[in-house]
Amino acid sequence: MSLYDVQIRRLDDRPLDLAALKGQAVLVVNVASECGFTPQYAGLERLHERYQERGFTVLGVPCNQFGGQEPGTADEIATFCSINFGVTFPLTEKVDVNGPARHPLFQLLTETPDRKGEAGDIKWNFEKFLVAPGGQISARFRTRTEPESEAVVTAIEAVLPS
Repeated sequence: MSLYDVQIRRLDDRPLDLAALKGQAVLVVNVASECGFTPQYAGLERLHERYQERGFTVLGVPCNQFGGQEPGTADEIATFCSINFGVTFPLTEKVDVNGPARHPLFQLLTETPDRKGEAGDIKWNFEKFLVAPGGQISARFRTRTEPESEAVVTAIEAVLPS
């Protein structure tokens, strides 16, 4: 199965066609509204704005598996992200990223190792996966790596479509 074959819904319950992202670089991030790392939304939005015209998007995927830090409804999540961080990048439905109900998107993503060579389960909110325009998962960044860090920006710039 390819990333582009995965079925997922937008936060507003409309289907999100991941195949429409073919040819783009995408930073997929499991997000939460009540987490100590929630301020990373600001950096994610700045990355989205900075590179979107060059074929890049952030894809936020809400998850409530870590300390119940994303308890809200779809409307509450959308309102929170818009009011507090001006989020314009797409957000998906709330999903599980680990365990027996792990969403197929994260079944694919979690096969990718981080810089230390560790693949497998998501450890906390705001893990980031960089998908190159052809669908290859090119990098994984753990929670503490800030969205606008040199490592993330360098990786994004290396896979932007020409």
